[in-house]
Amino acid sequence: MTGTGPDIDKVIRYFKSLQDNICKGVSNADGGPGFEQDVWKHDNGGGGRSRVLEEGLIFEKAGINFSHVRGKQLPASATVDRAHIAGKPFEATGVSLVLHPLNPYVPTTHMNVRLFVADPNGEQPIWWFGGGYDLTPYYPFVEDCCHWHRTAKDACDQINPGYYPRFKEWCDRYFYLKHRGETRGIGGLFFDDFYEGGFEHAFALVQSVGNSFVDAYLPIVERRKDHPWNERHEIFQHYRRGRYVEFNLVYDRGTIFGLQSGGRTESILMSLPPKVQWRYDWHPQPGSEEARLYEEFLVPRDWLGESC
Repeated sequence: MTGTGPDIDKVIRYFKSLQDNICKGVSNADGGPGFEQDVWKHDNGGGGRSRVLEEGLIFEKAGINFSHVRGKQLPASATVDRAHIAGKPFEATGVSLVLHPLNPYVPTTHMNVRLFVADPNGEQPIWWFGGGYDLTPYYPFVEDCCHWHRTAKDACDQINPGYYPRFKEWCDRYFYLKHRGETRGIGGLFFDDFYEGGFEHAFALVQSVGNSFVDAYLPIVERRKDHPWNERHEIFQHYRRGRYVEFNLVYDRGTIFGLQSGGRTESILMSLPPKVQWRYDWHPQPGSEEARLYEEFLVPRDWLGESC
């Protein structure tokens, strides 16, 4: 997108308030010690606020980060299919979070909203928004999946009713582990290179998606946080977390961009779970709860159709 450019300061103010609001909601839901904050500076200007909750009452690890960084040259991960901006200076800001619960019946979740600006001081800066959120259950419930997708659709419909089906399908494609032949979870929303309708319209979508996250996720936490579980469930949860690690380190654009752009490594990798397992050529028992995850949930589905 070329033109007069976005109001970066306006976006930064919103992203900081979004981080504050989500931290407040997650901390209240957890009821434990709360978040610790680490304020950091970027070598080329800007910086961020990393907030991490560890060993909570509900969340084993929760990281909610705000960042605003600048660079002299866009890294390779940001110029794929964008040869016209290779080598240009950039400015990027966003909020990224990953929540890893203790109870295997509470899903893991991820959200990210971001703005990139290439050649921010040029006469015609090139900019785009990206982001979305997805849900990764271990022992899923259909009603939770329906609630998640219904909330995502409502957020999109406030801006354009055509966005949900488009971004839902994009999410199913993006959060797909090609080497495993399976989706990471039950999806949600994903969009990138988004500048449709100009800055105010695109920014309105980002705000609607960001503001809907707490309503999408915390009701699921409340329903499942006291569900009984045992060691078998925990072992499976740790095994499935391995898929999360694989995706983030192999495919995730945000992780790769952060590392290539010289971002703060601890903040970038805060998305990784504290406990994880890999088991050689493991397969669930036929007819088990674990098998049901693979057979019924780790495939793209119309969660707003007959499923609900």
